[in-house]
Amino acid sequence: MYPVDIHAHTVASTHAYSTVHDYLAEAKNRGLQLFALTDHGPAMADAPHFWHFVNMTVIPRIVDGVGILRGIEANIKSVDGDIDFFGDYLAQLDIVLAGLHEPVLAPADCESNTAALVNCIGSGKVDVITHPGNTRYPIDQHAVVKAAAEYNVALEINNSSFLHSRKGSEANCLAIAKLAKLYDAQLVMGSDSHVAFTLGGFEQSLSIIDAADYPRDRLLNNSPMQLLTFLTQRGHQTLDVFLRHFAE
Repeated sequence: MYPVDIHAHTVASTHAYSTVHDYLAEAKNRGLQLFALTDHGPAMADAPHFWHFVNMTVIPRIVDGVGILRGIEANIKSVDGDIDFFGDYLAQLDIVLAGLHEPVLAPADCESNTAALVNCIGSGKVDVITHPGNTRYPIDQHAVVKAAAEYNVALEINNSSFLHSRKGSEANCLAIAKLAKLYDAQLVMGSDSHVAFTLGGFEQSLSIIDAADYPRDRLLNNSPMQLLTFLTQRGHQTLDVFLRHFAE
Protein backbone atom coordinates (compact mmCIF):
# COMPACT_ATOMS: atom_id res chain seq x y z
CA MET A 1 0.00 0.00 0.00
CA TYR A 2 1.39 3.38 -1.02
CA PRO A 3 0.40 6.21 1.37
CA VAL A 4 0.15 9.04 -1.18
CA ASP A 5 -2.27 9.67 -4.05
CA ILE A 6 -1.89 12.79 -6.18
CA HIS A 7 -5.02 12.55 -8.38
CA ALA A 8 -8.65 12.56 -7.24
CA HIS A 9 -11.85 14.23 -8.48
CA THR A 10 -14.82 15.23 -6.33
CA VAL A 11 -18.46 15.99 -7.11
CA ALA A 12 -17.26 19.47 -8.06
CA SER A 13 -16.33 17.80 -11.36
CA THR A 14 -19.85 16.63 -12.06
CA HIS A 15 -18.83 13.42 -13.79
CA ALA A 16 -17.33 12.32 -10.44
CA TYR A 17 -19.30 10.98 -7.51
CA SER A 18 -17.62 11.56 -4.13
CA THR A 19 -17.24 14.40 -1.66
CA VAL A 20 -14.20 15.53 0.31
CA HIS A 21 -15.66 13.71 3.33
CA ASP A 22 -16.02 10.51 1.28
CA TYR A 23 -12.36 10.68 0.29
CA LEU A 24 -11.24 11.33 3.85
CA ALA A 25 -13.15 8.30 5.11
CA GLU A 26 -11.66 6.09 2.41
CA ALA A 27 -8.16 7.48 2.98
CA LYS A 28 -8.38 6.59 6.66
CA ASN A 29 -9.83 3.17 5.85
CA ARG A 30 -7.02 2.37 3.42
CA GLY A 31 -4.19 3.88 5.44
CA LEU A 32 -3.40 6.79 3.12
CA GLN A 33 -1.58 9.66 4.76
CA LEU A 34 -1.75 12.31 2.03
CA PHE A 35 -3.91 12.84 -1.04
CA ALA A 36 -4.61 15.66 -3.46
CA LEU A 37 -7.95 17.07 -4.57
CA THR A 38 -7.45 17.74 -8.27
CA ASP A 39 -10.71 18.61 -9.94
CA HIS A 40 -10.69 19.48 -13.62
CA GLY A 41 -9.72 23.01 -14.62
CA PRO A 42 -12.45 25.50 -15.64
CA ALA A 43 -12.09 24.93 -19.40
CA MET A 44 -13.64 21.46 -19.08
CA ALA A 45 -17.35 21.52 -19.88
CA ASP A 46 -18.55 20.27 -16.48
CA ALA A 47 -15.63 21.51 -14.38
CA PRO A 48 -16.05 23.68 -11.28
CA HIS A 49 -15.93 27.43 -11.59
CA PHE A 50 -12.60 29.26 -11.28
CA TRP A 51 -13.66 30.33 -7.77
CA HIS A 52 -13.74 26.70 -6.65
CA PHE A 53 -9.95 26.62 -6.80
CA VAL A 54 -9.51 30.10 -5.34
CA ASN A 55 -11.69 29.11 -2.36
CA MET A 56 -9.83 25.88 -1.55
CA THR A 57 -8.21 27.77 1.32
CA VAL A 58 -11.29 26.84 3.38
CA ILE A 59 -10.29 23.15 3.26
CA PRO A 60 -8.36 22.05 6.35
CA ARG A 61 -4.79 20.95 5.82
CA ILE A 62 -4.92 17.84 8.01
CA VAL A 63 -8.02 16.01 9.23
CA ASP A 64 -7.65 13.08 11.64
CA GLY A 65 -4.02 12.72 10.63
CA VAL A 66 -4.71 12.69 6.86
CA GLY A 67 -3.23 15.51 4.78
CA ILE A 68 -5.27 17.13 2.00
CA LEU A 69 -3.39 18.87 -0.79
CA ARG A 70 -5.19 21.66 -2.63
CA GLY A 71 -4.70 21.00 -6.31
CA ILE A 72 -6.03 21.05 -9.84
CA GLU A 73 -5.88 18.93 -12.95
CA ALA A 74 -5.55 21.79 -15.36
CA ASN A 75 -6.32 21.42 -19.05
CA ILE A 76 -3.62 22.03 -21.63
CA LYS A 77 -5.33 24.43 -24.01
CA SER A 78 -2.92 24.93 -26.90
CA VAL A 79 0.18 23.76 -28.71
CA ASP A 80 1.98 26.50 -26.78
CA GLY A 81 1.31 24.56 -23.58
CA ASP A 82 -1.06 27.10 -22.01
CA ILE A 83 -3.26 25.87 -19.16
CA ASP A 84 -6.62 27.08 -17.84
CA PHE A 85 -5.40 28.40 -14.47
CA PHE A 86 -3.00 31.27 -14.13
CA GLY A 87 -1.13 33.99 -12.32
CA ASP A 88 -0.85 34.34 -8.57
CA TYR A 89 -3.71 31.88 -8.14
CA LEU A 90 -1.37 29.05 -9.16
CA ALA A 91 0.92 29.89 -6.27
CA GLN A 92 -1.95 29.30 -3.83
CA LEU A 93 -2.20 25.65 -4.87
CA ASP A 94 -0.10 22.88 -3.37
CA ILE A 95 0.12 20.80 -6.54
CA VAL A 96 -0.64 21.47 -10.21
CA LEU A 97 -1.40 18.61 -12.56
CA ALA A 98 -2.10 19.16 -16.26
CA GLY A 99 -3.14 16.91 -19.10
CA LEU A 100 -4.55 16.72 -22.58
CA HIS A 101 -8.32 16.25 -22.64
CA GLU A 102 -10.39 15.88 -25.80
CA PRO A 103 -13.13 18.42 -24.90
CA VAL A 104 -10.52 21.17 -24.49
CA LEU A 105 -7.76 20.43 -27.02
CA ALA A 106 -8.63 17.89 -29.68
CA PRO A 107 -6.05 15.21 -30.52
CA ALA A 108 -3.79 16.26 -33.37
CA ASP A 109 -0.68 14.96 -35.12
CA CYS A 110 2.34 13.70 -33.18
CA GLU A 111 4.29 16.93 -33.66
CA SER A 112 1.49 19.13 -32.29
CA ASN A 113 0.69 16.85 -29.36
CA THR A 114 4.37 16.67 -28.45
CA ALA A 115 4.77 20.45 -28.65
CA ALA A 116 1.78 20.95 -26.34
CA LEU A 117 3.29 18.68 -23.68
CA VAL A 118 6.89 19.87 -24.02
CA ASN A 119 5.86 23.54 -23.90
CA CYS A 120 3.65 22.89 -20.88
CA ILE A 121 6.50 21.10 -19.12
CA GLY A 122 8.87 23.96 -19.88
CA SER A 123 6.45 26.64 -18.67
CA GLY A 124 7.34 26.09 -15.02
CA LYS A 125 3.65 26.11 -14.06
CA VAL A 126 2.97 22.39 -13.86
CA ASP A 127 4.28 19.75 -11.45
CA VAL A 128 2.82 16.61 -13.04
CA ILE A 129 1.74 15.68 -16.57
CA THR A 130 -1.27 13.38 -16.32
CA HIS A 131 -1.82 10.26 -18.43
CA PRO A 132 0.89 10.98 -21.06
CA GLY A 133 0.39 7.46 -22.43
CA ASN A 134 -3.07 8.27 -23.79
CA THR A 135 -3.29 6.52 -27.17
CA ARG A 136 -5.54 9.27 -28.57
CA TYR A 137 -2.59 11.68 -28.37
CA PRO A 138 0.44 10.18 -30.14
CA ILE A 139 3.65 11.85 -28.95
CA ASP A 140 7.39 11.71 -29.41
CA GLN A 141 7.95 9.89 -26.14
CA HIS A 142 11.69 10.56 -26.07
CA ALA A 143 11.14 14.31 -26.41
CA VAL A 144 8.49 14.43 -23.70
CA VAL A 145 10.39 12.30 -21.18
CA LYS A 146 13.65 14.20 -21.80
CA ALA A 147 11.84 17.49 -21.22
CA ALA A 148 10.28 16.15 -18.02
CA ALA A 149 13.71 15.10 -16.75
CA GLU A 150 15.24 18.47 -17.67
CA TYR A 151 12.56 20.54 -15.95
CA ASN A 152 11.95 18.19 -13.00
CA VAL A 153 8.31 17.61 -13.90
CA ALA A 154 6.81 14.26 -12.93
CA LEU A 155 5.05 11.99 -15.40
CA GLU A 156 2.00 10.12 -14.16
CA ILE A 157 1.34 6.44 -14.64
CA ASN A 158 -2.43 6.70 -14.43
CA ASN A 159 -4.17 3.68 -12.93
CA SER A 160 -7.58 4.59 -14.33
CA SER A 161 -6.18 4.48 -17.87
CA PHE A 162 -5.94 0.70 -17.62
CA LEU A 163 -9.40 0.22 -16.12
CA HIS A 164 -11.86 2.77 -17.46
CA SER A 165 -10.97 5.84 -19.43
CA ARG A 166 -7.99 5.26 -21.73
CA LYS A 167 -7.91 1.53 -22.33
CA GLY A 168 -5.10 0.34 -24.54
CA SER A 169 -2.55 2.66 -22.89
CA GLU A 170 -0.38 -0.13 -21.52
CA ALA A 171 2.19 -0.20 -24.33
CA ASN A 172 2.63 3.57 -24.34
CA CYS A 173 2.90 3.75 -20.55
CA LEU A 174 5.43 0.93 -20.48
CA ALA A 175 7.55 2.71 -23.08
CA ILE A 176 7.34 5.98 -21.12
CA ALA A 177 8.30 4.24 -17.87
CA LYS A 178 11.32 2.65 -19.56
CA LEU A 179 12.38 6.02 -20.93
CA ALA A 180 11.89 7.58 -17.50
CA LYS A 181 14.40 5.09 -16.14
CA LEU A 182 16.78 5.80 -19.03
CA TYR A 183 16.63 9.60 -18.68
CA ASP A 184 16.19 9.62 -14.87
CA ALA A 185 12.79 11.29 -15.10
CA GLN A 186 10.42 11.34 -12.17
CA LEU A 187 7.36 9.05 -12.17
CA VAL A 188 4.33 9.19 -9.91
CA MET A 189 1.26 6.97 -9.75
CA GLY A 190 -2.20 8.50 -9.74
CA SER A 191 -5.46 6.70 -9.15
CA ASP A 192 -7.39 9.37 -11.09
CA SER A 193 -10.28 8.51 -8.80
CA HIS A 194 -13.74 9.69 -9.78
CA VAL A 195 -15.24 7.84 -6.82
CA ALA A 196 -13.64 7.46 -3.40
CA PHE A 197 -13.52 3.67 -3.48
CA THR A 198 -10.57 3.73 -5.92
CA LEU A 199 -8.42 6.19 -3.95
CA GLY A 200 -4.92 4.78 -3.54
CA GLY A 201 -5.52 2.04 -6.09
CA PHE A 202 -2.29 1.57 -8.04
CA GLU A 203 -2.23 -2.14 -8.91
CA GLN A 204 -2.19 -1.73 -12.68
CA SER A 205 0.21 1.22 -12.58
CA LEU A 206 2.60 -0.71 -10.42
CA SER A 207 2.63 -3.64 -12.82
CA ILE A 208 3.72 -1.26 -15.61
CA ILE A 209 6.41 0.29 -13.42
CA ASP A 210 7.76 -3.09 -12.44
CA ALA A 211 7.73 -4.32 -16.04
CA ALA A 212 9.83 -1.27 -16.96
CA ASP A 213 12.21 -1.99 -14.08
CA TYR A 214 11.74 1.59 -12.88
CA PRO A 215 13.00 1.76 -9.28
CA ARG A 216 10.10 1.76 -6.85
CA ASP A 217 12.03 3.89 -4.38
CA ARG A 218 11.96 6.74 -6.91
CA LEU A 219 8.15 6.91 -6.95
CA LEU A 220 6.72 10.03 -5.32
CA ASN A 221 4.03 7.87 -3.73
CA ASN A 222 6.48 6.23 -1.31
CA SER A 223 5.91 8.72 1.50
CA PRO A 224 4.38 12.13 2.14
CA MET A 225 7.85 13.60 2.62
CA GLN A 226 9.03 12.31 -0.75
CA LEU A 227 6.19 14.12 -2.53
CA LEU A 228 6.44 17.22 -0.35
CA THR A 229 10.19 17.48 -0.96
CA PHE A 230 9.58 17.30 -4.71
CA LEU A 231 6.90 20.01 -4.54
CA THR A 232 9.13 22.20 -2.40
CA GLN A 233 11.96 21.82 -4.90
CA ARG A 234 9.53 22.97 -7.56
CA GLY A 235 8.93 26.18 -5.65
CA HIS A 236 5.69 25.59 -3.74
CA GLN A 237 5.61 27.67 -0.57
CA THR A 238 2.28 26.50 0.85
CA LEU A 239 3.44 23.25 2.44
CA ASP A 240 4.83 24.18 5.86
CA VAL A 241 1.99 22.59 7.84
CA PHE A 242 2.48 19.30 6.00
CA LEU A 243 6.25 19.41 6.30
CA ARG A 244 6.05 19.90 10.06
CA HIS A 245 3.38 17.25 10.50
CA PHE A 246 5.05 14.51 8.47
CA ALA A 247 8.54 15.26 9.77
CA GLU A 248 7.43 14.40 13.31
